[in-house]
Amino acid sequence: MSDSPNSTDELAGTEQPFVQHLVELRDRLLYGVIGLALCMIALALWPGPGGLIDLIAVPIKAHMPPDAKLIAVGVFSPFFVPLKVLAMAAFLLSLPWWMYQAWAFVAPGLYSHEKRFAIPLIVLGSLLAYVGIAFVQFFVLDKMFGFIQQFTPASVAATPDIASYVEAILSLYLAFGLAFQVPIVVILLVKMGMVTIQKLKDFRGYFIVIAFIIAAVVTPPDVISQLALAVPMCILYELGIWGARWFVKPKPESAEDD
Repeated sequence: MSDSPNSTDELAGTEQPFVQHLVELRDRLLYGVIGLALCMIALALWPGPGGLIDLIAVPIKAHMPPDAKLIAVGVFSPFFVPLKVLAMAAFLLSLPWWMYQAWAFVAPGLYSHEKRFAIPLIVLGSLLAYVGIAFVQFFVLDKMFGFIQQFTPASVAATPDIASYVEAILSLYLAFGLAFQVPIVVILLVKMGMVTIQKLKDFRGYFIVIAFIIAAVVTPPDVISQLALAVPMCILYELGIWGARWFVKPKPESAEDD
């Protein structure tokens, strides 16, 4: 029996030409850049580039002599390093806005139930990224620098270069921010039907090995930071399996004719 005339595809008639997609993409990128610029202006006014530098320098200064300061070796480092930190902080502050623009770009091609599924993932993804960065700032860096300073000879003055320090911690922010997206990836894989929850459970042991390999590659060569990345990834993998059960409801089996 054919489908009822009322059961039409809700996306019918929403197709857009390629040029219109490019225009929409341009507009969304422009909105994102405007949001980023506003965040940069706000952070430049308060706490300012110097305040941001002081904030991210707290973990390492806690393990330096009381009057010691980070040094700027490069000629242009006093200008470019604060600007780089300001841009990174502004991007993190505007991350939900960027994710909203990405969602708004693809939303016309989504069904209503897919839209309801996407919004919680955008919120959850932003929160997980912030949690990962906060975990680096308030736990990983302090433990990592404390571990490293134990091997510094008494005859050596540990005065790190601000440029290399900022580059190192920004790479950690990025690594942990991405690694904390593991639950989102797991949920999407189940939602798209690429894997099942049972397969994810069976893959658990392999993922633990993969997590430690990734941690060894993307973190500095110290045990503290490697464990600090690998262990949360394994925990988040389990949370992703649990989240997949909650987000992805099993489809009811079709009733059989008597």
